[in-house]
This record gives sequence, C-alpha cells and structure tokens, in this order.
Amino acid sequence: MYVASSRPTGKTELGKRLPSTVFALGTVSLLTDVSSEMITAFMPVYLLFSLQMGYAQFGILDGLYTGATAVLRLVGGHASDRLRRPKAVAAAGYGLSAVTKLFFPVVGGSAFGIGALLAADRAGKGLRTAPRDALISLSTPADQLGTAFGVHRSMDTFGALMGPLVTFLLLTQIGIVPGPVFVVSACFALLGLIVLVWFVRERPADKAATGPPPSLRAGLALLREPAFRRTAVASAALGLATMSDAFVYILVQRATGIPLGLLPLLPLATALVFLLTAAPLGRLADRVGRWRMFLIGHVLLLGVYALLFTPASGYPVAVLALALHGLFYGCTDGVLSARVSALAPETLRASGLAVVQTGQALTRLVASVAFGFLLQFATFGLAVGTAFAALTSTLLIAWQLDRSRG
Repeated sequence: MYVASSRPTGKTELGKRLPSTVFALGTVSLLTDVSSEMITAFMPVYLLFSLQMGYAQFGILDGLYTGATAVLRLVGGHASDRLRRPKAVAAAGYGLSAVTKLFFPVVGGSAFGIGALLAADRAGKGLRTAPRDALISLSTPADQLGTAFGVHRSMDTFGALMGPLVTFLLLTQIGIVPGPVFVVSACFALLGLIVLVWFVRERPADKAATGPPPSLRAGLALLREPAFRRTAVASAALGLATMSDAFVYILVQRATGIPLGLLPLLPLATALVFLLTAAPLGRLADRVGRWRMFLIGHVLLLGVYALLFTPASGYPVAVLALALHGLFYGCTDGVLSARVSALAPETLRASGLAVVQTGQALTRLVASVAFGFLLQFATFGLAVGTAFAALTSTLLIAWQLDRSRG
C-alpha cells in the first residue's frame, strides 16, 4: 500500500523545535513572495486601469498566471523524486521566476508578451513548489507536518504582506510606471535564490538513496489509492469553484465602494490574517484532522462571497471579507500539503504533492477564465451568485467524496 495513515502518530509537542530546513525554506519563500506579490498587486491596476483591458482579457491572463504551473508541477515533482535532488529542481524554478521579472518592461503593453512572461513566471513556481514542499515534509516528523507547513506559510505570507506594500510605496512615489516595480521584484527573487543555494540543506539519506528511480507512472499510480484519490479529486473540484485572489480583491473594492487607489493594498489584509493564523491553524489541523480543517476553510470562503451581496458597504465590510479570505488560506494552504504528505511515501513525496497541486492549478485556471467572461458579460450579482452556488455544491460533493478525518 502506498498510503500511510493520515492521522498523527502521537500528540504534537508544541515545544519541539522544527527542523532548520523549515525556517531556511521559509526565508526563501518570504523573499520570493515579496517579489511575486509585488506583481500580483500591480497587475490589476496596470492591466485594467492603465492598459484598459476588459475583464475577459484579464481573466485569461489571470488564468495563465494561476494555471501555467499545472503541467510543470508534475515535471518538477517527478524530476525531484527521480533525480533525488529536490533542492536543485527547486532552484531551477526559483531562478526562472527571477529572470522573467526583468523582461516585463521590455514587452510594454503587449497582452501577448505579458501573458507569456506571466506563464514563464508561474512555470518557475510550478517547477519549485512540489520539491520545496517535499524538502519540508521529508525533514519533519509526521506528527508535526501541519505545524511545519503552517510555520513555512506564515513566513511565506510575511513576504506576501510586504510585496503589495512595496508596490504601493513605489506607485505613490513614481506613479503607474512598470519598470521600477519589475526591477525591484527581480531583486527580491534573486535574494531568495541565493538563500536557497547557500542555506537550505537536503537530508544526506536523500542523496544516498539506492534502488531504481521512480517513474512518472508510479507518481500517477498514487491515484489508485482511495484516500489519495479522494483528496486529489475533491481538492481539484474545489479549485474549480474558487475565485482567484485578483478577482476577490476587485470585487471587494466594487462591492464596498472603497477608493480604487486602495486596491493594491487589499492583499495586505488577507496576508496579515494568513500570517497570524497559518501556524496555529496548522498545529490545530494536526490535532483535529487536516481534511476537516481544509473543508472548514472553504466554508469561510463562502462567507467572503456572501458578504459581496450584503447591502452594507464601506471599510468594515471590506475588512471582514478580507479577514475571512485570510482565514480561508490559513485553513487550506499548508494544511493540504500536510494532508498529502501523510498519504504519499517518501520515494514519491514530491510526485504525490505535484499530482494534487496540478489538479488544483488546472481547475483554478478554468475557474479564472470562466469567471472573467462571466463578469464581463453578466451582471455583478449573477457572477457572484454563480460563484457562491458553485462553491456550495462543490463543497458538499467534496465532503461526500472523502469522509475520512486527518
């Protein structure tokens, strides 16, 4: 049997120190997320209000940004397991993302050029995500997986918190000028790559592993295991009904009527809540069940969608919606990786993570494009109502697909 028990083997020791690899990779992700979230915060302003793109065009580009990682997640996971060099594969992904930032000023207002660079940037993310998560899970005791991923995501999210702030400060000083934003973003990405190369250590056992390297088919064969398959299918289905972050921020601004100039700052509220809750919610997931926590997170996301319908407006509604959005990430992001890590053997750890992450990336690409067209050609209420209904029904299906706890 491939599948290990998804329940902790014992009580998590709150005082037990996590491996140094978790903190080193957290630093890498912090710096990289400053870079990535600078772009995420800048793109809606740049594309919608500077280049005057429509919502449908924006949805396609946002879908590329979200889903271009899909196939390369499988490639990165398989290469990591086959070569037994997760650090090297992760470094290739981080390096690709860093280089692409330097070319954004070159393509100017070309939608094709911007789309290609967004795809290349996300391709780098696709290559690195599964190997990075494998490095964390392979260095962490099984009963601390939720805690370890929570701590990593907290550090990662501190970078996500700083990225929009850096973009906001640059825009207030220089206006909507893309060049400096992309150059500063590239510098942070390069710093993250340097930390990865010099300070992240692989387990000696990983490099010295013997036996034939696993095939891509072996990674996909994990889907034959019922618990793994249910997790993969349910998480992909929920991805199909999940509105992208960019659209959440755009709709919160529209629904609440807060000033448009604050749009680049809205990710800060989500990131701050995620930063504060990722570690404690990850620790809680280790104790009460990771899948249960994952589904609770999507219930909180339903609350975000519901608030978009409320007749009230202004800052209180916006703050509440973004707080729920941050809690959604605290309950789901690292928790899903911890869940999958407990279901995949060590020799296929990165491949198993990649299979689940690929399903999510593909369905979120479809969701972003579909919602962009819906928002372009339907009313605001119909678009949000469709998203709410889709997530509600999918959440019920996901609950039925996997009744196991852990």
